[in-house]
Amino acid sequence: MENVIDTLWNEYQSTHFLFTQRLSHDFPFAIVTAHNPRGSRLSPSQNRLLDRQLQSKIQQYNRPYRALIGAAPDLSHMEKSWAIFIDKEQAIELGREFNQHAIYYVNQGLLSLIACLDIIKPEVDMGMFNHRLRVVSEWPEIGSYTG
Repeated sequence: MENVIDTLWNEYQSTHFLFTQRLSHDFPFAIVTAHNPRGSRLSPSQNRLLDRQLQSKIQQYNRPYRALIGAAPDLSHMEKSWAIFIDKEQAIELGREFNQHAIYYVNQGLLSLIACLDIIKPEVDMGMFNHRLRVVSEWPEIGSYTG
């Protein structure tokens, strides 16, 4: 029987990313969320508070960043996230600080899933980032997911 971490790890590998505009792949960047730390479901207001704390931390890097939504392919689960132009080690540390099991990293257009916390998982190559990118005209309502 799979444990909760294994189930989440498999779900992370099917994630798609919603942006309101295309993002350059000329430089590596991380994708980090503060929502639902350690995989526990928080209320929308708790997640918004953590998201504001994460954005404040991101601003301290003085690096470009952009909002996005990480989502299940059918949009049944969505989490506000940030694309941040920082190196992989900084991204992993940021993920740990916000109690995330994993972060994503894009380098030369290739998407990877990287463990942050106490799970021992190898980095997963998820293929071309563009294949998981969806450009939307406006953000869907995150608090309305049923997952």
